Amino acid sequence: MPGPRLLVLFGSQTGTAQDVSERLGREARRRRLGCRVQALDSYPVVNLINEPLVIFVCATTGQGDPPDNMKDFWKFIFRKHLPLTSLCQMDFAVLGLGDSSYAKFNFVAKKLHRRLLQLGGTALLPVCLGDDQHELGPDAAVDPWLHDLWEKVLGLYPMPLDLGVIPPGVPLPPTFTLQFLPEVPRTCSEEPHVARTDPQSPPSELRPFLARMVTNQRVTDPSHFQDVRLIEFDISGSGISVPSPVSFPPPMAFPHSFAAGSVVLIQPQNAASHVQRFCQVLGLDPERCFTLQPQEPDVPCPRRLPQPCSVRHLVSQYLDITGVPRRSFFELLACLSPSELERDKLLELSSAPGQEALAEYCSRPRRTALEVLCDFPHTAAAVPPERLLDLFPPIRPRAFSIASSLLGTHCPLPQAHPSRLQILVAVVQYQTRLKEPRRGLCSSWLASLDPGQGPVQVPLWVRPGGLTFPETPDTPVIMVGPGTGVAPFRAAIQERVAQGQTGNFLFFGCRWRDRDFYWEAEWKELERRGCLTLITAFSREQEQKVYVQHRLRQLGSLVWELLHHRGACFYLAGNAKYMPAEVSEALTSVFQEAGGLSGPAAAAYLAGLQRTLRFQTETWA
Repeated sequence: MPGPRLLVLFGSQTGTAQDVSERLGREARRRRLGCRVQALDSYPVVNLINEPLVIFVCATTGQGDPPDNMKDFWKFIFRKHLPLTSLCQMDFAVLGLGDSSYAKFNFVAKKLHRRLLQLGGTALLPVCLGDDQHELGPDAAVDPWLHDLWEKVLGLYPMPLDLGVIPPGVPLPPTFTLQFLPEVPRTCSEEPHVARTDPQSPPSELRPFLARMVTNQRVTDPSHFQDVRLIEFDISGSGISVPSPVSFPPPMAFPHSFAAGSVVLIQPQNAASHVQRFCQVLGLDPERCFTLQPQEPDVPCPRRLPQPCSVRHLVSQYLDITGVPRRSFFELLACLSPSELERDKLLELSSAPGQEALAEYCSRPRRTALEVLCDFPHTAAAVPPERLLDLFPPIRPRAFSIASSLLGTHCPLPQAHPSRLQILVAVVQYQTRLKEPRRGLCSSWLASLDPGQGPVQVPLWVRPGGLTFPETPDTPVIMVGPGTGVAPFRAAIQERVAQGQTGNFLFFGCRWRDRDFYWEAEWKELERRGCLTLITAFSREQEQKVYVQHRLRQLGSLVWELLHHRGACFYLAGNAKYMPAEVSEALTSVFQEAGGLSGPAAAAYLAGLQRTLRFQTETWA
């Protein structure tokens, strides 16, 4: 295409930033602009000095941290010796994706924007602050920002006079061609090509470890509304080792180990019933095999897909057919639809004025992509196979806090085992106005696996999480973990007890003492031994509900003593909706009442704890 080469660089942890970046690439091509879309750490950052036009799309993770695939870039761009005119030839814009329930909302995008200005870059627009907590999601901020962005870009680089914007009804060329093979070759296997045997190479997304599931136990009472599972994996042979029981150094000294606060990522699969329905609706033979060929030289084939690949493998293990589709899904379907009635509706849902209708049809009831295809049967039947990888994003791995410690072998807790990894999984199922209950892909898939019926293997790998615990042995820790938010604190307590650290204070909340009190016997044994102080809040056992934030207020003098006089660290994990703000409010109240601080001073004290990482949170929607 004529004109400048726009570069879109993304840092993505869960895939949203990559999705937005690919949308930018499509919109650029519709405006006759050549465009490359790359992860930040796959781009040679020294080449930035030669780029005239760059859009950065970056998420913020944990305590204001950059995503894993932009950490090398992050270190480079903040080197002190970089000349302040390094990027004086570059026009740029930064699009941030974050969650306003976190204290450092879009911290990475804001900091990157300032740094690019320091290095001489020219900002086309103020930084965009996408928010997961908005009812319409990040698009509420992204859509108007992109409208302004293209106005700026086309002002700098006008389209040729004889060409206009490629309208939404005209499809762009497919990313890949798909060539079906006349017969099933021997190498076309249904098994994922992920087994990792090299102990010197730690498991990763491209090479997960196939861990044997040992147990899959429901830990909530059968009468309880929520099915919560304690799942244990055998990680023998994974290359994940146990840190030394003597020195207990930080986890970065052991690249194949994990410590308290780490998370395990699990690559789920679609249910067999959904795979069957999908193939029926699109008229696909699941047993047929194909090869992929990229249409552009700088676009690689997906590394998670074998070549050749069966349709069944593609649909069951790669395409996210049960996710809630994005606006671009409807835009491409409209281009492919042979039905005028269905095409008009799809165009409405993909248009800017139609976003409220799209939210009402899709986002609010959490309608899946497969269900949308069933609602548009003529369109679904006409989808060419080569469009599947443009329509459906890949299934993203799901992260779970690790609820056990590798140091447990040195801890006399019967639950601990040096070659085992445990997670606490709430099986996601809820009702919307749709007839069928909504189900979480990964949690439902995990819950369906029964190691008692035969060997079960699950692809997984480990990475550091958002919580880091103090290495100094005399630093107390206050842990607030209602519900499944207690999982990372079990790992921390196991680890700290194994190290002889007794200053462990756990605030745990659930509904009922006899229905969802996770690890009750374990906590009580640790209390008996003087290793743990446990404070509970059973919200439904009295007329007025009692939550962890109420217990914090009631024990304000203890909390102030630990934080102010003993230098304790404070940790919070759990649901992001209301609890984090209410706990922060409770702490501010404690600082005023027990510490004698004024309102502004209490707020400043809390901010200081957050800034020095003595107040850390790990929350999820």
